[in-house]
Amino acid sequence: MKLREMILTSLLMAIGLVLHQVTPPIVAGMKPNFLLAMLFIALFLNPAPKNALLAGLLGGIFAALTTSFPGGQIANIVDELITSQVMAALIRAGKNVNQKIMVPAVGFLGTLLSGTLFLLVAMLVTGALPAAFPVLFTTIVIPTAAINTVATVVLYGIVAATNSVVKQKDV
Repeated sequence: MKLREMILTSLLMAIGLVLHQVTPPIVAGMKPNFLLAMLFIALFLNPAPKNALLAGLLGGIFAALTTSFPGGQIANIVDELITSQVMAALIRAGKNVNQKIMVPAVGFLGTLLSGTLFLLVAMLVTGALPAAFPVLFTTIVIPTAAINTVATVVLYGIVAATNSVVKQKDV
């Protein structure tokens, strides 16, 4: 992996952290998970396993630093590492699929996977969740996935346009 790719991934994850911190809840206390959205965007720009590992590790550490969920620190690191590898593999497998389909699909499915893994790991770490798994899944994970799908599509459009301008100036 080139240094430039590592720096771009790190910057995207840092931007995701800042956006995640400053965004107020928009729907019933829920807000887009900009760390996940930026993770997916970093993977679209470079779906290599090494980049997925870097993005997942950064996303997991950043999310662990900001969570208040019981057992969330370990759960965030585990879920982001696994989610990043699975989504990178999906992106590599779907490289010939239209981006207008792939970006929202990855945003939605990746958030569902991440949320599910997070809840399962948190349950294993703490022994119990603050509410039943199905309740948390239907009231938090699914709505967050819907919101995150929109955030991923919008942010991907911005980053892709910016990235193409930067690449043209490098020539």
